[in-house]
Amino acid sequence: MQRPAFPQPVKMTDDIWQIDLMEQGLRYRTGAYVILDEKPTLIETGSANSHEALMAGLSAIGLSAHDLAYVVVTHVHLDHAGGAGQLIAKAPQAQLVVHPRGARHMADPSKLWAGATQVYGDKTEALFGGVVPVPTEHILVREHEETLSIGRRTLQFFDSPGHAKHHFTILSEVDRALFAGDAVGIRYPTEFTGFPFEFIAPSSSPIDFDPVAVHQTLDMLLTLPFDWVYHAHFGKSLKLEAIDHTRRLADAFAAVIERIYSPDIETQTVVAELRRLIADDLERQGKTALDLRVLDIDVVLDALGLVYYEKKRRERNN
Repeated sequence: MQRPAFPQPVKMTDDIWQIDLMEQGLRYRTGAYVILDEKPTLIETGSANSHEALMAGLSAIGLSAHDLAYVVVTHVHLDHAGGAGQLIAKAPQAQLVVHPRGARHMADPSKLWAGATQVYGDKTEALFGGVVPVPTEHILVREHEETLSIGRRTLQFFDSPGHAKHHFTILSEVDRALFAGDAVGIRYPTEFTGFPFEFIAPSSSPIDFDPVAVHQTLDMLLTLPFDWVYHAHFGKSLKLEAIDHTRRLADAFAAVIERIYSPDIETQTVVAELRRLIADDLERQGKTALDLRVLDIDVVLDALGLVYYEKKRRERNN
C-alpha cells in the first residue's frame, strides 16, 4: 500500500521549521514547529491522526523521534496535544513540556477525552484519533516565567489564559519569536481560505474562553521582546498585527453573545452572527470575502464557546 504524500516542511528561519500536520486532512490548518538547537525541540504534536504527517515532516528535516530532547504542547486540546503520548512512546529520551494545569490530563487523558466527546460527540475519534497516556516521568511542568535551556536558546514560558486555562506561550528571545498556540488568534492563510488576503481572528473555544483573560494575556505579551507570533493555526504574523486583531475581535465576539443570548439560543443563530461580524470587520479593512463557510471549522466551535461563556457569566452575576 502506497504511503500518502505529505507537504514538505517550511523553513521559517535558518533553524526553525514548520510541519503541516494535516489536521482533519486539511492543509494550512495546523502546524508544529521544530527548533534545531543542541537539544532539538518540537512545539505541538497535533492529534493522534496527525502522527504520520508529523513523522514524515521530522524525517524530511533530517530528524527522527529519537532525536528530540523536548516536546512542548502549548495546551492540551486534542488538535495540539492529542498525539503527545503516541510520540513520546517513540521518543523515550524526550520530555513532554506542559502547562501545570495540563500535566494531569497528559498522564491520564480520560477527562480530556470526555470533555472532547461533549463537544464532538461520536465524531471525536474519527476527527482526532485516540489518546495515549504519557508516563509521568516524561512530563516536565513549566510554571509562569520559568525557562528551559535547549542550547544557544533559552525558552521562557508564560501563563497565557483566554483561549484555555491550561495554555502557555513560549518566548525565544534569540529568534524574536513567540510560539503562541491559540493565545494570539488564528491566522487564516490564503491557501486555506481561497481568499486573496490573510487575516487573524480569535478562537473562543469551548469551554474556557474568557475575554477578560484574553486582554490580560495580550497586555502581558505586549511587554515581551519579540517581533513575530508563530501561530499553531497557521504560520506567522507580526506581533502588533496579531495582538490588535485578536483583542478587537475577542471584544466583538463577547459583545455579540451578550446582545443575542437567551437560554434556548441555537448554535446556528450564533454562527450566523459571527459570520456577519467577521464579514463586516473584513469589509472595514477593505477586504471582501464571498463565502465565510470555509471558516466553520472554527466558527461553529467559537459559537459553542461563546454560549457557554455567556451562560456562566450570567450565572455568576445573578
